[in-house]
Amino acid sequence: MDDDRPDVLLTGLLFYDLVLTGLGKPPTPGEEIWTGGMGCGPGGIANLAVAAARFGLRTSLATVFGDDLYGEYCRDVLCDQEDIDLSLSRTAEGWPTPVTVSLAYDHDRALVTHGQEPPYSQDALMGDPPEARTALVHIEAEPREWLAKAAANGTQIYADVGWDPTQQWSTDLLDQLRLCHAFLPNETEAMAYTRTDSAVAALWTLSELVPVAVVTRGGDGAVAVDQVTGEYAEVPALDVDVLDATGAGDVFGASFVAASLGGWPLEERLRFAVLAAGLSVGRAGGALAAPGWYGVDRWWRSLTDPVLKQTYGFLADRLPADPGPPLAYAPVTPPARQH
Repeated sequence: MDDDRPDVLLTGLLFYDLVLTGLGKPPTPGEEIWTGGMGCGPGGIANLAVAAARFGLRTSLATVFGDDLYGEYCRDVLCDQEDIDLSLSRTAEGWPTPVTVSLAYDHDRALVTHGQEPPYSQDALMGDPPEARTALVHIEAEPREWLAKAAANGTQIYADVGWDPTQQWSTDLLDQLRLCHAFLPNETEAMAYTRTDSAVAALWTLSELVPVAVVTRGGDGAVAVDQVTGEYAEVPALDVDVLDATGAGDVFGASFVAASLGGWPLEERLRFAVLAAGLSVGRAGGALAAPGWYGVDRWWRSLTDPVLKQTYGFLADRLPADPGPPLAYAPVTPPARQH
């Protein structure tokens, strides 16, 4: 029987991102810095949506677009270019699409955002969420009603979490993991919420709360435990040149879901996610830097390192025969509309 459910269900805030790269250092007050690197495109929740769609996953996104040029451009990219289902999304009259300017330098970035709270909440957008194979969610201190509904109708929840600006790291937030199939925090967040002093110690604590626990470690790779299959895996990061780290965590999460839906062993899932995230940081922007099957296929075909060739040998059996057409990466400015 065909399964026509969305592979991935998403909701969250969308941004128009303008990313400046090639900065040797951040500007100081009164200083002007010129740079030759720039890219623009959808950001925020679009990072996850595009990353998932480029791995061939049927992706349904519930978000809010402003009724402005930025919103129109982002909608066109997501719907027409990336083939993402926007039937749950809304355009808000008189509401400006949030805009983020990202200054990328020294393997990190500084962000300045203009925006307002959206006129529709996640729960209002989702209502009674459609049945989906998975949902990628960002859990916050205040639980979302749609999350419990989605879990109840059989959707597997893959969750991450963000920095707590209060730095209280309330363990109450972890109560939401009872709804989740997988939890994928970074090591700083994982240690803070579990009150542990290492990524591995945090991992084992989290593994008691959720079937699949993953802790990302930036330049040190990632570790994971799958209690369903009894697997443990620890993989290193790739040695890559970082142009812009925006959205790398989103690419990691989406690619881990893609591999999980494929039924891959845990170590393969983890290596694949580390690879995809590593490929994404070599391009400007968040959403449109996602490598998808096309980018992974190109990397695999150009690979000459014998150690990596052996380590990632599983890709020979995993890559699709047709990885799709070349990707559209972040343009310097939005292309002129054709009339």
